[in-house]
Amino acid sequence: MKISLIQMNSINDKAANIAAARALIERAVAEESPDWILLPEQFDWAGGVKGDKARNAETLPGGPAYSMAQELAARHRVFIHAGSLMERIEGDERIHNTTVAFDRDGAEIARYRKIHLFDVTTPDGASYRESATVKPGDAVVTYDCEGVTIGCSICYDLRFPALFQALADRGSQVIALPAAFTLQTGKDHWETLLRARAIETQTYLCAAAQTGAYSVNNETRQTYGHSLVADPWGLVVAKASDGPGVVSTRLDMGTVERVRRMIPVAEHKRAL
Repeated sequence: MKISLIQMNSINDKAANIAAARALIERAVAEESPDWILLPEQFDWAGGVKGDKARNAETLPGGPAYSMAQELAARHRVFIHAGSLMERIEGDERIHNTTVAFDRDGAEIARYRKIHLFDVTTPDGASYRESATVKPGDAVVTYDCEGVTIGCSICYDLRFPALFQALADRGSQVIALPAAFTLQTGKDHWETLLRARAIETQTYLCAAAQTGAYSVNNETRQTYGHSLVADPWGLVVAKASDGPGVVSTRLDMGTVERVRRMIPVAEHKRAL
C-alpha cells in the first residue's frame, strides 16, 4: 500500500487553501501514484477573526473543500483521507472539526469529528481555545481501505492514548492523524508522541501536518510541520522537510503482523 502525506500552510483564505490542496494532491498523484492520500487538519482554513470559521464552514456532504477531495478521489482512482475541514452544525454557532474519507469512486466511506479539543496555553504564552468555536465529536471511527483497517484521529487526540487503544481494538492497522501542531508543542512532543502511539498500538501512525505561519486576530502563529510515518516498531520511515510538500512511502501490513506476533500486547492486556 503506497501512501502520500500532504503538508500545507493553510491561511485565512479558503479558496487559496483549496487550490493549494488540489495542486499538492495532483502533484502526489503525478509523481508517486499512491493508493491513499492524507491531508492535514483544517486544510481548508486557518486563523482569521471571530466568526470566520462559522462563516466558512460547509454543510456536509457538499461544499467546495469536500467536493474538491471527492472529485480528485474519483478522477484519480485514489483513496483520499481529507484531513479535516469545517463542518457546519445546524442551529449551533460552533462547528465540527471533521475528517471525511473517500474511496476510489469518490464515495464517502468515513466521517470522524474531533473528540479532544485544544484548550491550552503554550510555553510562549499563546492561548488556544478550540472549544469556543468547535463542538466535540463522540464516536470512534475506522474504515476499510481494500482490506486495511484505518483508524481516525485529529491533532490533539494524539495526547489521549485511550482513543488509540480503542482504534486498535477495532482492528486498525493504520491510524491517520491530520494535525496542526503548534511550533512550541511540536518541537518537543510531536515525534515522541507519534512514535509512542505507534508502539503502543502496533500500527502505522501516519501524520500529515500544517507548517509555517498564519494569522489570528492580527497575531502571527506558527505550526510545526514535520509530517511523518512511524511504523509499528516506532521507527520513523518517512518524514517531510520544511515547507508545503508531499512525502510518500509504502506500508507493509506484514510488518504489523510480525510486530504483533513478537510482542502480543493485545493478548496480554488485562482489565484494571
